[in-house]
Amino acid sequence: MTQLDDALLAGKTVLVSGGTQGLGAAVAEAAARNGARVAVTGRRKDVGEEFAASLAASSGQEAFFVQADAGDVAAVQAAAAATIERFGRIDCVVNCAGLTTRGTMLDTTPELFDEHVAINVRGPFFLMQAAIKDMVARKEPGSIVNIISMSAHGGQPYLAPYVTSKAGLIGLTKNAAYAHRWDRIRINGLNIGWTETDGEDATQRRFHGAQDDWLEKANASVPMGKLGQVDEIADFVVFLLSERSGVVTGSVIDWDQMVPGAHD
Repeated sequence: MTQLDDALLAGKTVLVSGGTQGLGAAVAEAAARNGARVAVTGRRKDVGEEFAASLAASSGQEAFFVQADAGDVAAVQAAAAATIERFGRIDCVVNCAGLTTRGTMLDTTPELFDEHVAINVRGPFFLMQAAIKDMVARKEPGSIVNIISMSAHGGQPYLAPYVTSKAGLIGLTKNAAYAHRWDRIRINGLNIGWTETDGEDATQRRFHGAQDDWLEKANASVPMGKLGQVDEIADFVVFLLSERSGVVTGSVIDWDQMVPGAHD
């Protein structure tokens, strides 16, 4: 993995939802490498505790796991409270937890729709709320990055509830950034494109009948010759969390190699 600089987040406390695997784990690792104390949330206690212990051992930074379902508001609020109790503050939040279950306009059930909204919008809303309350109470600046999706531009027909929820997260990002700019709390988002993760491998096999060579074919089908890489995204997230990114707030950046709206 690359490293942006020494200790871009030195002395900061970073809370990463969905931080025990995939992009979330990469973000947690990058934050710790750059000097942050890290709290991660996830559903599986065994996986989370093992990851946090490994992260602390490899980085030399404090790290701990809080079991929380991103769609459970009480659990999300409890995770923020536990982080504050452990570290005394929350300086940065990264909302990585997300749901990508397939559904079209014709076959999406109310239950599936509500699940997407709960995990992809409601959970981030209330995690941000808890962190911002802490920042405001301490009269200290902070930084939040929401992991969104290129699909928020419109997406595929089989991602109807996902697209709806991620588009909502864009609105939330901008609204909160505007509301708290005078509190010196910077809030930005990344629209992530097609990315290589274990979760994407499982998704391709489950929903699209992918074979063992799917990644090789996928890499050959995109301009840069590779899908997005979680370590590269994680370094960019650390940059946005850090003071190195300056005054930028309310921005939702397309982190992808495709250009929406452009045509040959």
